[in-house]
Amino acid sequence: MKTAVVICPGRGTYTKTELGYLKRHFKDAALLADFDARRAAAGQESLSALDGAASYSVARHTRGDNASALIYASTLGDFRALAGVKVVAVTGNSMGWYSALACAGALTAEAGFDVVNTMGTLMQERLIGGQLIYPFVDESWRPDAARKAELLALVAAIGARAGHSLGLSIDLGGMLVLAGNEAGLSAFEAAVPPVQGRFPMRLANHAAFHTALQAPVAAEGRARLSPALFGQPDLPLVDGRGHVWWPGAVDPQALWDYTLGHQVTEAYDFTRAITHAAREFAPDLFIITGPGTTLGGAVAQSLILANWRSWRSKTDFQTAQTAAPVLVSMGMDDQRRLVTKGD
Repeated sequence: MKTAVVICPGRGTYTKTELGYLKRHFKDAALLADFDARRAAAGQESLSALDGAASYSVARHTRGDNASALIYASTLGDFRALAGVKVVAVTGNSMGWYSALACAGALTAEAGFDVVNTMGTLMQERLIGGQLIYPFVDESWRPDAARKAELLALVAAIGARAGHSLGLSIDLGGMLVLAGNEAGLSAFEAAVPPVQGRFPMRLANHAAFHTALQAPVAAEGRARLSPALFGQPDLPLVDGRGHVWWPGAVDPQALWDYTLGHQVTEAYDFTRAITHAAREFAPDLFIITGPGTTLGGAVAQSLILANWRSWRSKTDFQTAQTAAPVLVSMGMDDQRRLVTKGD
């Protein structure tokens, strides 16, 4: 049986092509009804209604209070559908950390939903700042440490200006997700050349996640969510620092503290999480749960940066992937069949 590290996606992955994802893949009707009831009690639209909408709406489906819960449920359903593989660790990108906690058993499915829905709602209510994404690698994905350092120096310089807030939000493979206020984001956009036909790219309905601007959200989350929700994981968890939380050795209070503290207000190093997961667990497969298919590039870029299997470029990755898939995206039906019973 092949071993696998499971990777849970974050915000921005439930897009128009994912509409109906829960209907297609979430098999636990009772649990979905429970999620819907929890949202109804909070005066929110049900996941069933959002997922079953006649059409996709950016204004409706990308809101933090809706998108987070949709992504969490999609991820959890996919994790439960895995078959024929041995999961050796779980990690996630940004909001995907909350999903990873539930998949690994540190939170129950219901507690995980409460954490995700609470934090997503708080993010939407406050909507402090914004995010944009910009690559430091070219389309060949070859590592360029000098370009990354140059961009981070620019970010620091802009962030030091009066009235400007800008910082690294997520170290995402060959891309930098930056977060700040409007002045900071606009200054960066004006200072860098457009590349690859779409960058720098603003992320709709995203706040300045993983920066000090989210301190009020973190404080409110800690007030609303009890440490008692957290327990020992059943599987190792790799967090946004690359730290491994081992089953049987976790202090639930410390896990709560990281999740609703550092994880919210400090940069999330997804690249390091993938690097450490690869080196610590040396899995046969890296499985990205749904929804969406956009995280695969960042995972592959992270593995290239780690010199995994001597990969140094996009071509190296594609050659290996064609010969024997290493990266499995459950959002793609042909790849999904490799790790499920064909649901």
